[in-house]
This record gives sequence, structure tokens and C-alpha cells, in this order.
Amino acid sequence: MYRWWDGQTWSAALSPNPNAAPPHGGLGAPVTGPGTAPITTSAGTSPRAGAPAGGTPANPGTKPITTTQPQPGPGVPPPPLPRRNRGGAALWIGAIAGLVAVVVIASIAIRAMTGGNDIANTPSGNSTRNVCPAPETVPPSGAERPTRNGRVYGGQLSYPTLSPPWSSPSTETRVPFGRNAWTQTILVERYGATQSWVASVLVAELNAGDGFYTPQRGSEIVVQCIVGAFYGDSKVDRKDRVNRATTVQGKEAWLVESQLTFNIPNLQTKGELAIVLIVQTSENRSSIFYASIPDTTPQWEAPARQAMAGLTVDG
Repeated sequence: MYRWWDGQTWSAALSPNPNAAPPHGGLGAPVTGPGTAPITTSAGTSPRAGAPAGGTPANPGTKPITTTQPQPGPGVPPPPLPRRNRGGAALWIGAIAGLVAVVVIASIAIRAMTGGNDIANTPSGNSTRNVCPAPETVPPSGAERPTRNGRVYGGQLSYPTLSPPWSSPSTETRVPFGRNAWTQTILVERYGATQSWVASVLVAELNAGDGFYTPQRGSEIVVQCIVGAFYGDSKVDRKDRVNRATTVQGKEAWLVESQLTFNIPNLQTKGELAIVLIVQTSENRSSIFYASIPDTTPQWEAPARQAMAGLTVDG
């Protein structure tokens, strides 16, 4: 026999049909639908012989249908259904989650190693991640002669010495990744108490093992770092006019020419031309030619370009 369960209590009524609808009037009401017999509790009455209470009449010569297992009483929940084996799905979900975690970690690691930032046409000298080294504090040794045979040497490059009003060659310690840097300058204007603005050309060696191995990659990093090294915290807008491969005496090189604009307090100059030429002088060595020509003195651009055109690879 079967009882009905409403989520809180078992019905008082019984039914031999497991698919029968629940009794009308609540689970405490007896079953009176087709195929069932009411359970009477009036005095002097009892269920018909040969038929179980609330069941269908027994056929002659057959035993009445009786329940063989005790039924749960009111308020007792049904026995729990057997749990499905979810081991296979759980393993697949765990494997997918692990794969996603590996991909995310690998992406972060690759981005950290490659920089993750586009450093071309950077609007300011300050980057979100410091990729530039500290300025070189040790000047070139006395054995490193800046001039000989009418040329200025720095790294593996040299150019014809510029005549006055260009200054005699002097050391420059702010070249990013640079050493053995020598420069010639012309005073453009003084501003502030002790500061001055100049036009300049220089040559220097680039340290090996600094994270770039081609002239193009080197130019991307060095140009960004030059903006930070030579212009400090001032906001600098950069627009590249030339950005292409070239050669110097058959050596692979990369040329970047940028127009820089800025607004430095007390400085009349508001922009200048920056020329960066990186030459791979050997399999594992590179050198740089750099020139900066303020917009207020465009006449010094021609001598700077003559120096670049006269570059030779030495050593």
C-alpha cells in the first residue's frame, strides 16, 4: 500500500496505486476515489472481510493485500534517494579549472618578461613600469680618448668633430644603457638659477645584455628612456616622423626621428627634434648616435645631420 507525502507529513489515507492523485481535502482525508474503499470509523462498523482497509475488495478465494513493510508516520521524511556518482564530472571540472589557471599564470609571466606596454609614441617621459636603468655615474676612463684624427669616438662609432661654436667633446652620463658617451653642445638659452638648454650631438656604446638585441627593439626602449632621462618629470609629447631600418657601413641599424613638445617653466624653448640612430656594430654589441636640436635654433640641424652622415664603425 502507498501513502502520500507533502514535504511535511504523510497522509492518513492509503492507496494500492502509486500513481493515484492525492486525496481531496488534505492528506489527513481518506481516499474515496475510484478503485479505493473508504476507511470507516463509525461505531459498530468494520472493514469488509476479505478486503484491506482502504483497498479494493479481494476476489473470492484470494488473500487480502496487506503491506509487508511498516510505513513512516506523519512528520517523517522519505528515505533519501541514492546519490549519483559525479566523480567523472568533478574530475573534468577540476581539470578545466587547472588548465585555465595555468594559462592565466603563463600570460602574466610572458607579459612581465616582454614588458606588456607599447613604448612607441609615449606621451610622457614617465612610464608605468620602470624599464630604464639608472644613469651611469662613472665617467669614461682616461684611456678612452674621445678625439683622434679629427673625429669624436664613442663606443664603436665616430663622427667628424664639429667646429665652433660647438663645444669640445665632454662626457655625458645620462645616456640610457650607455657608457663611454661623448657629446658636443651649443648653448641655446639659460633658465632658472643654474640651468641651461643646449643643442647636442653624441655617440656612445650601449651595454650588452640589457634586454634588447636588435636595433629596432633597442630604439624603442632607448627613445623612451631618453625622454625620461633628459626631460625629467616634465610632460613630453612625442610624434615620430621617421621610424625605419637603415645601415651604417653595411651594419644593421635603426633610425628614429621624433618631434618632442614640452612646457618647462621659465624655458622659452617648447619643442625640439630628437634623432636616435642605433647601430649593431658586431654580433653582440651596439652603439648609438643621438642629436637634439631645439626648435628655437633650427640652424644647428644641418651640422647634426652632417655628423650622422659621416658616421663610421670602428673597432
